[in-house]
Amino acid sequence: MLKLLKSLVSGGRTEPAAPPTLVPPGQRVYAVGDIHGRLDLFEQMIALIEADDAARNSECPAQAPAQTTVILLGDLIDRGPDSAGVIAAARAWMQRRRVRILAGNHEEMFLGAFERDETLRHFLRHGGRETLLSYPIDPDDYARMTLEELRAAMPGFVPQDDLVFLRSLEDQVQIGDYVFVHAGIRPGVPLDEQVPGDMRWIRGEFIADRSPRDFAVVHGHTIVDEPELSPCAWASIPEPMRRAA
Repeated sequence: MLKLLKSLVSGGRTEPAAPPTLVPPGQRVYAVGDIHGRLDLFEQMIALIEADDAARNSECPAQAPAQTTVILLGDLIDRGPDSAGVIAAARAWMQRRRVRILAGNHEEMFLGAFERDETLRHFLRHGGRETLLSYPIDPDDYARMTLEELRAAMPGFVPQDDLVFLRSLEDQVQIGDYVFVHAGIRPGVPLDEQVPGDMRWIRGEFIADRSPRDFAVVHGHTIVDEPELSPCAWASIPEPMRRAA
C-alpha cells in the first residue's frame, strides 16, 4: 500500500537510486583496520593484499596495472605483543608500495605519554604496557619503575625515528567518493573542518548518525566481527586480529 501511495503521489515516477560510490578509474584501494601490535596477522594481511593485487592485475594483462593504494586505518600499536615490529613492518611496506597510514587514538596516547604522566597512565591501561615491552627494555626494570621514572626512561629505548614516523601519520584520506578516517567524522561538520580529536576518538555520535551523505566513510576504531556497511554511507572495517581469530 505504501508503494502504491508513493507511486500515485509521484505520478508513477520512481525515485532514482543514489549513485554508487566509486574510486577513480584505474585505481584500487585496500583498507586495513586496527592492527594493535599483532605483527603475525599484519604480515599475513600484507601477503594476502600483495597476492590479491597481483592476481587482479594479471586478469587484464592488456591494461596497465591499477594504481593501488593501501590505507592503514590507525591503531597500529597497543594490546598485541609486537607493536615495535608492526611499526617497522609498516615503514618497510611504505618503501615498496603506496601505503598511507592514519593516526589513531592509540598513537595519540603513545605520543602524549612522553609529555604527561596522566596520559602515560591512561596509555598503560589500554595496551601501552605491551607496546613499551616490545622495545628493548628489561621487563624486571619496567616492573620496578615508578610512573615518573618510566616516562623519563622511555626516550632511551623507544627510537626517535619511530616517534617521527608516528607524528607524520595522516588524519584523513580522500580517494574518489571515499573518505578514510580512524574513528569517524563529526556529523554536520564539513570534511575540511573536521578536527583530529573527532577523527581519532568519535564513536556513538557518528555511528548513530543516519544523515545521508554523498560520500562513504571507511573507518576502524569501533570493534566489529565482520565488515559492516551502512545505508548512510559508512563502513566499519574489522581489526585483523579479530577477523583472523
